[in-house]
Amino acid sequence: MDCFYAAIEVRDKPELAGQPVAVGGARDRRGVLTTCNYEARKFGIRSAMPTFQALQRCRDLIVVPTRFEVYRREAAKIREILFRFTSLVEPLSLDEAFLDVSGREEEPSKLAEHIRGLIFQDTALTASAGIAPNKMLAKIASDWNKPNGQFEIRPEDIAEFMKQLPVRKLWGIGPKSAERFQRLGIQTCGELQQCSRIQLHEWFGKFGLELFLLCRGDDRREVTPDRERKSLSTERTFTINLTSVAQCESRVPDLFEEMMADLKATGAEHRVKSLFVKIRFADFTRTTVERSGLPLAIESFLRLLRHGLQRKQLAVRLLGLGVRFSEAPGETKSQLEFF
Repeated sequence: MDCFYAAIEVRDKPELAGQPVAVGGARDRRGVLTTCNYEARKFGIRSAMPTFQALQRCRDLIVVPTRFEVYRREAAKIREILFRFTSLVEPLSLDEAFLDVSGREEEPSKLAEHIRGLIFQDTALTASAGIAPNKMLAKIASDWNKPNGQFEIRPEDIAEFMKQLPVRKLWGIGPKSAERFQRLGIQTCGELQQCSRIQLHEWFGKFGLELFLLCRGDDRREVTPDRERKSLSTERTFTINLTSVAQCESRVPDLFEEMMADLKATGAEHRVKSLFVKIRFADFTRTTVERSGLPLAIESFLRLLRHGLQRKQLAVRLLGLGVRFSEAPGETKSQLEFF
């Protein structure tokens, strides 16, 4: 969806149309934006930006509080439309999902146009789509013609497409790592393809081995429907690394609200068996702290976060909150095939 939360606020309050609008926290130093519309983005405002900083960039920015109950209601309408076309739907969040439509006879691009039209008809909200042979490429393609557009990467186009693709577009690459690549003289995936597995492992550890495949457009993750998901999480990569425990803690409430909205949308709250916090440090190393038996509350995630931050005295570039599920009654071990 295009600026989902902000688009809903503008739809429900027509007087906001054409104005810079953001959804998120209070105007103090601990407030953080969840999202903003395209008018606000012209000022360099983005999600996860501290509210006070956004207001410095745009004094006329209109900041409205989140209404997750409304967002969940609209997301349910959209998800119902998606399930008309395939049972293989993997939600990423309230406003994003992967669909495996390889079993359908229609051309994927025509099918995407049809789905986007139905969404607008039912919600008055625009959606963008990416069509590709795998999840990473579909995600990249979905951002190519935003807002209210779509883009297709066909199998025969992957090699040429990846050559010119900026490395910052790859899954897991944020602004800081893009700067690191620039210092190494690497700006495109074509240039990254010249590096060996050994080089990438030396530079980025285990993540380097993933990069070796991703820069070639090779993503082997399957589309996993809700009923088969073993976990659910929300994470955010920060443009400016977080350098204190207080800064990290201030990001937890918004991440928690987003994760809970996604969790309630799945209807799997009763299946939660453990909570976890994921941290990626400035040196690209990752750590996860997981515990069972904790209440599903912000305080539990703050406790896990503090424990994880003790493992390294480094700045933080990514934070994630998540839950793991127990098996649903009658759930089998069979795996759906992804074509």
